[in-house]
Amino acid sequence: MEISNAEFVISNTDVQKCPAGNLPEYAFIGRSNVGKSSLINMLTGRKGLAMTSATPGKTMLINHFLINKRWYLVDLPGYGYAKRGQKGQEQIQHIIQSYILQRAQMTCLFVLIDSRLDPQPIDLAFIEWLGENGVPFALVFTKADKLKGGKLKSNIAGYMRQLQEQWEELPPYFVTSSESKAGRQELLDYIEQINRDVTAHS
Repeated sequence: MEISNAEFVISNTDVQKCPAGNLPEYAFIGRSNVGKSSLINMLTGRKGLAMTSATPGKTMLINHFLINKRWYLVDLPGYGYAKRGQKGQEQIQHIIQSYILQRAQMTCLFVLIDSRLDPQPIDLAFIEWLGENGVPFALVFTKADKLKGGKLKSNIAGYMRQLQEQWEELPPYFVTSSESKAGRQELLDYIEQINRDVTAHS
């Protein structure tokens, strides 16, 4: 798939105010500073589509972008930003959970993982919650350009091994870099394949 058109549609904190209609939605989420905005800009080929920030935890809203007039890319708030305070974290958690559990159009959730780090408890807990709630998701390992090939492979293999302790079937995963554009085509092709399946069954 090639992206010829990407436009910002709406930001809000209320799942009830998300766009009407039945277009499939692909949502992106991850811990603060995992490189989500950079990944979205890289995928869409639009440098400033999602605002990147040196300050973690800036995305506080559900942001909808219409892609090729056919599907939505949804930028969700990052989770686990400690400096936000208890009340702020609870608000963000409510926004995230209500979108993920109530939004019928959400077709796949992409959970971003920093490929440089060991498995983080907050990510593992979030992935487990998705499983408990039957949410369709895939993993996206970010910042792959920051590691040499051998270290990158061993980090990802270790991550998948840890997941295997709890999961009978492992989720699909993608290895990406916003710098080198690695994984871009694979991710877009995956979305395209799901779109085809959705169309075939509608």
